Amino acid sequence: MKIKLDKSSFNQGLEKLKSEYKILAPKTTPFKGTFSDTDITKYEEIRTIEEIEFNKKSNFSAKETILPITQVLFYFTEKEYKTSDIDDKKLLVFLRACDLNGVKRIDEIYLRNGIERDYYYERLREKVKFVLIGCKESFRNCFCVSMDSNKSDNYSMAINLRDDEIYLDIFEGEACDFEVDYVKENIINLEVPENINPVELSKHPMWDEYDARCIACGKCNFVCPTCTCFTMQDIYYKENENVGERRRVWASCQVDGYTDMAGGHSFRKKQGERMRYKVMHKIHDFNKRFGYQMCVGCGRCDDACPQYISLSECIEKVADVVLVKEEAK
Repeated sequence: MKIKLDKSSFNQGLEKLKSEYKILAPKTTPFKGTFSDTDITKYEEIRTIEEIEFNKKSNFSAKETILPITQVLFYFTEKEYKTSDIDDKKLLVFLRACDLNGVKRIDEIYLRNGIERDYYYERLREKVKFVLIGCKESFRNCFCVSMDSNKSDNYSMAINLRDDEIYLDIFEGEACDFEVDYVKENIINLEVPENINPVELSKHPMWDEYDARCIACGKCNFVCPTCTCFTMQDIYYKENENVGERRRVWASCQVDGYTDMAGGHSFRKKQGERMRYKVMHKIHDFNKRFGYQMCVGCGRCDDACPQYISLSECIEKVADVVLVKEEAK
């Protein structure tokens, strides 16, 4: 169903929805960015359409709306445990196609990655409806077209903004001629190689440069809409050290100590090895299991890296190595 509204009418609709939904969207907050004079755009609760940031790519993805940075799973005592409560209110999340496609990939990992579904993720995921924000111009470092993530039809509602007029598609399961704005061309254009041999590539010297360049800050993972690594923390209360809570907390495969094991063992100690692991997961391992690429081409990892490491350039290097090997055969 297609609707055209002015901003005032749309805000009235948001006001009614707030009784049932917590409404989240990319929102810009002045002077809260990396430096004292810069802004930050991230997903926060909004009240009106004027608060939604339509002109910038958010610094952080929509991932944390369904996969909290810190999530209490359950509370425990010496003899029993209790699953943590969650807010009864549903979530309505405004997001672009790259982030919506990122949610699809997180769903694969937590809901369709084996026999068991992740209960703690699923109970939050069931509460969410998505509003797709039309996006027709590529931002800095984006390559969503190359990753086939510039479009999505997995939404409850879609929105195009035209000055003071709002065009809505409220999805009811029927075909319509409404077309959500989407990016047709990025400045960065990639072709991900298909014939990757991960064993051969793991030994290639191309990864050595990242031993010196990467500082293991983990920013690339934390801003990524498809990174899902976590660690577990048992927190014991001071009042009674036999009582506490278990938390799931975001983690990073790029950070020192992530692969540490009992007995002092550790995998991927060098930054180049970690970079290789991340890149292969984004453009090979996930694709081998689920049939499409994990990376959605949002470019946030490039935006956030303090060492100016570019994932898109790294993918191009992988493609060059594969091409050379194919030509040598």
